[in-house]
Amino acid sequence: MDDTTFHLSQPPELFARVDEEPEPDDGFGETLLITSLDKLINWARKNAIWPMSFGLACCAIEMMSMIASRFDISRFGAEVMRGSPRQSDLMIIAGRVSNKMAPVIRRLYEQMPEPKWVISMGACATSTGVFSNYALVPVNQVIPVDVYVPGCPPRPEQLIYAITLLQKKIEQDKHTVAKVLNLA
Repeated sequence: MDDTTFHLSQPPELFARVDEEPEPDDGFGETLLITSLDKLINWARKNAIWPMSFGLACCAIEMMSMIASRFDISRFGAEVMRGSPRQSDLMIIAGRVSNKMAPVIRRLYEQMPEPKWVISMGACATSTGVFSNYALVPVNQVIPVDVYVPGCPPRPEQLIYAITLLQKKIEQDKHTVAKVLNLA
């Protein structure tokens, strides 16, 4: 036999067991962790957003269609729409907020666990839209808003873009470990 034939008695290097390989000597002695714990936590948070659906008007129909197969929000890690504030970390306010609904929104926001984010969807939620009267209030006067989605009603693509903007904001968050440990 020549040297190019495959010998069954000795496996090639490609199929060698990982636990039998010698440890590489890189001069550090131990494995060096490239990323920080902050980045790891932020990566996990941005890819596992659990939105709470809170549809108050016609914008809610566009929010519901965002979950459908045509737009498929699950590609962005936000597919599970929760009905309970205790199981969600993103509140999407879709539609106009009345004076009677404002305390309810505030209570639901306070029941959400930290960290929590809010998207204001549509002109009515952002600035009361065309219904500029005494009975409506902009959502930012009730709870803090992270991302605004303009339009009347905004398209599902706009809401998906708002979620990607929120993911960028989550990714750039600082001192995450200290916040998780209640040290910040």
